[in-house]
Amino acid sequence: MRITRELGSSHAWTLHEGEIDGRRVFVKRGADFASEAAGLRWLAEAGAVAVPEVIEAGDGALVLEWIEPAPASAAAAERFGRELAALHRAGAPGFGAPWPGHIAELPMDNTPDPDWPSFYVRRRVLPFVRLARDGGALTAADVKLIEEACDLIPEVCGPAEPPSRIHGDLWSGNVLWTASSGGSGAERAVLIDPAAHGGHRETDLAMLALFGAPHLNTILAAYREAAPLADGWRERVPMHQFHPLLVHVCLYGEAYRGSLLSAVSQILAL
Repeated sequence: MRITRELGSSHAWTLHEGEIDGRRVFVKRGADFASEAAGLRWLAEAGAVAVPEVIEAGDGALVLEWIEPAPASAAAAERFGRELAALHRAGAPGFGAPWPGHIAELPMDNTPDPDWPSFYVRRRVLPFVRLARDGGALTAADVKLIEEACDLIPEVCGPAEPPSRIHGDLWSGNVLWTASSGGSGAERAVLIDPAAHGGHRETDLAMLALFGAPHLNTILAAYREAAPLADGWRERVPMHQFHPLLVHVCLYGEAYRGSLLSAVSQILAL
């Protein structure tokens, strides 16, 4: 493989454009990317959404198919909504995954739990609460309020659903829009950087809304047409944003504390 261009860095790793036998590739270096590679392959197995092909993984590097970006389009967003619904319908053996998880550079426990509220509280929320508290980004009073919200989640999470095959970190930056050869506007969405596991499908939808995805209303309308959501899903969005906001507090400190506590307050009000 030949590195042709440096693309900067992200979190603890460096990014590069490369070439293998005349083929353009995207390269990440500087971490163990086994979880990301496993997640991409698992999402690809569903045959529902587009993800980059994993060409090589190991020795502190991940080599992926190059995705050429294009401007997002309403047609591509509608297609993505339907494809995301199909991905979720592909399902998972349980809530969790058989590989150790990561989100950004933070480890994430994928040990299965028998139901989604238990998995979400034990594997997604409380470990990051402890990490943020120990790092000084959350006070004892913050932790007490969060624990009260956690106690409510089994009651306010909506009807029980089987585990969905979810991306797990589906903010807008992890959705690339790409065109067919010679096209000008995006033909479809390609999902990158997953924290894939068996989870709740509303988590992916809430993540899309967290920082604003292009044509979000079109994505959601197409999704709901293909896979209707249980009543009250909009009110549950802050509950599903609880974990990613905690991750941001752990990564970036008090800048996200206000958003986190706002989500907590909305959970307590459900």
